[in-house]
Amino acid sequence: MRTLVIVSHPNLDSSVANNVIIDHLKKSSSLIKIRHLDSLYLDYKIDVIAEQAELLLADTIVFQFPFYWYSSPAMLKHWLDQVLTFNFAYGPQGDKLKGKNLLISTTIGGPQSSYQPLGYNHFQVTELLRPFEQTAYLTGMNYLSPIFTHGCVYIPGVYNTKEEVEESAHTHAKRVLEFLAELSKESL
Repeated sequence: MRTLVIVSHPNLDSSVANNVIIDHLKKSSSLIKIRHLDSLYLDYKIDVIAEQAELLLADTIVFQFPFYWYSSPAMLKHWLDQVLTFNFAYGPQGDKLKGKNLLISTTIGGPQSSYQPLGYNHFQVTELLRPFEQTAYLTGMNYLSPIFTHGCVYIPGVYNTKEEVEESAHTHAKRVLEFLAELSKESL
């Protein structure tokens, strides 16, 4: 099974968690291809044909990103707007993604307790990811249970230690890889 990981992170060089996760994914299999949108498209001019070609080759698509303002970074949203076009991803002939798997893998700075009805964010993460779920449904993709990890922000002397965030990211990456391995077994 071929997996395409679409990474969206505007400051990936300074990210502890996402760098660890992406590093694990890169080293794990030659069947995993990683595309970091923010480094590919500094000018926000998406090569739609190239991106659609990559999607056609994939069995599973993973969106890897830090949870920004209850959603994804702007580049991923822009990519969705540009790449998932009429008669490619939806519409009368828009069945090119039908049957592919979509997995959301996101790192979250805030604690789990903040993403509860009585927490300061009021909503559970799965509720806030509903637009991705609906995108999968509209395009005919299989929406897989998202993988997310809380407490993935490292601000020296303020939030977490670097070691804590690295450990959380290692665990997150392991969960993603185990999930992909299980998915691959199921497809045989």
